[in-house]
Formats: sequence, structure tokens, C-alpha cells
Amino acid sequence: MTTGLQNALLIHNPNAGHGGAQRRRSLDEARKIFADVGIEVELTETKGPGDAIEIAQRATIERRDLVVACGGDGTLNEVVNGLAGQHNGHRVPMALLPGGTANVLAKELGLPWDIPSAAEKLVHGEVKEIALGLATPLNEPNKQRYFLSVAGAGPDGMIVYSIDLDLKARVGILAYWWQGAREVFRYKYQHFRVVTGDEKLDVSLVVVGRTKHYGGPFRITTEADLYSDQFELMGLTTKSGLRYLSYLPTLWLGKLRGTDGVHFWKAPSIVCEPLDSNPVYAQIDGEPLARLPVEFKIVPRALKLLVPRDSAAARMPAPTKN
Repeated sequence: MTTGLQNALLIHNPNAGHGGAQRRRSLDEARKIFADVGIEVELTETKGPGDAIEIAQRATIERRDLVVACGGDGTLNEVVNGLAGQHNGHRVPMALLPGGTANVLAKELGLPWDIPSAAEKLVHGEVKEIALGLATPLNEPNKQRYFLSVAGAGPDGMIVYSIDLDLKARVGILAYWWQGAREVFRYKYQHFRVVTGDEKLDVSLVVVGRTKHYGGPFRITTEADLYSDQFELMGLTTKSGLRYLSYLPTLWLGKLRGTDGVHFWKAPSIVCEPLDSNPVYAQIDGEPLARLPVEFKIVPRALKLLVPRDSAAARMPAPTKN
């Protein structure tokens, strides 16, 4: 329940998902819905990249009871990094109001796209502890970042690195489709090595899933679980762009699992290593990270998350503490 949550901060990215005046009216409605159950929500807006991290960090210092993020997956990733990186003894729960174009976590939690409707579900929700992924570029450990939903390396990393940010601002998720179409026939699909424990596999793409949803209409790591202390991983071994295209209808129909050249497995950590000097890029929550080598690992109980009571996550028991 939300009992005891009174002093909240709403971090809004006005540039995500074509916000504007209508978004602000919806946020005002949402703030009233929170106020009706005793949660006073102060609104602050980001002005550029990195702002949401700093604002979330200040919220922990100010000992807020709740931080509400409204923006896309990139904004949400910044808020997560601002909250999860704090070690001052005060852990601030996070909630989400959908405001971007992909909204992977909103899909995972079953939150409606309508902001006031999402607020109605959240004020009757529960605070749960979840694990996060932590991505560490081994040659640049100062770029270490938490991620909430999905990470990857290979062509999806290149798409994220190459995307036109102005186009993304104008057309949202369609910019990823446009960049993906451009990369299909010019990307080299070189292999890199993924290492999990004693197991090694050479792949051209790896998806590191904390959620079932990947982006757009796709669900790839369908056995991933926000409450599990491990990733579900998917690796593709093909080096052919045409073969990648052939996987799309299979993915659309939800039959990728068991397809030739497609590998699924679970692990609490994974290291991705380049096999030569050609760069392979990694992404987290749809944002660029760094070139390989990169380690992805689970950090248990890293984030408190306000989830709807009727979501699959809320019905799960909280993890047992050691």
C-alpha cells in the first residue's frame, strides 16, 4: 500500500513522447489523484541529458518518500541511476507514469498509457523490491550504469549509437525502425564472445533481459522476471543480415524460442568480449553505453518500485533476504 508515502517528487521530461500542454494537464490530474490519498507531489522538469540523475539524487538527500518518473525509457534509466546509486541509508521508492514512446516497464507492469488512469492504479499499489542489472564497460569502468529493463550488444547497440536524435525527437520509436532498416545491409554482424560461468558462445547479438518486453510490439526474453535474481539471455549466432530479417515474422508470432541459431539461457552475470579490434557496441534501456568488453550482472534488491496491485509483479512474493 501507499500508506506512509506523503512527500513525493515528480521528475518530468517534457521532450519525451511529444509531451506539451496536454501532457502537463494530464500530470496535473495525476498529482490531484495522488493528493487525494495524502501524497503531495512536487513537479520538476528536466532540461537536458543527465538532469534526471541529479534530480533523483537530490530526492534521496531531501529524504523524499517517493520519486515519480514521467518520460521515456532513457529518462527512467536516469532516475534509476540516481536512486540506486545512493548509499546514505535512505532508499526512495520509484513509480512510473508513462510518457515516452516505448515505455517498456509500463507494458511490463500493465500500466495504461493514459497518465491519470496510471496514477489511479499506482495510488492503490504496493512498494516492492526488485533487482537491477548493472553494466560495467571493463575498459571504462567509470561509465558503469544500472539498467531496469533490457540491455544488449551487437546490431541493437549500433542502432542506438547511430540513431539521429532530432529524428527520434520528432517521430519517437519510428526512428529506431528507420535506423534498424539502414543497418540491416551495412552492419558486419561480426561475432563476439559471451561468457557465463564456464560456458562460452560466439554470437552476433545478445539481448540481456530483465523484462519480457523488448521495445515496440516485441517480446523477446519472455521468461525474464523483474523479481528474479538472474537475467534471461538471448543470443543469435548468424552473421547474415537476410537471416536477421527472416527472424522478424517468427518474432512477431512469438515463435522465436526453439528456432535454429537462436539460443536462450539464464544467468546472474555475463561478460561480452570482442574477438578482434572491430568495435562492438552495447546499449542499456535503449541508451548507448560503451564498446565491448562489458560485464552485465544482477544486483539483488537494488530498487524499490511502486507497482499496481493487480500486476504480475505485485502478485509475486517479495524475495527472501539472506
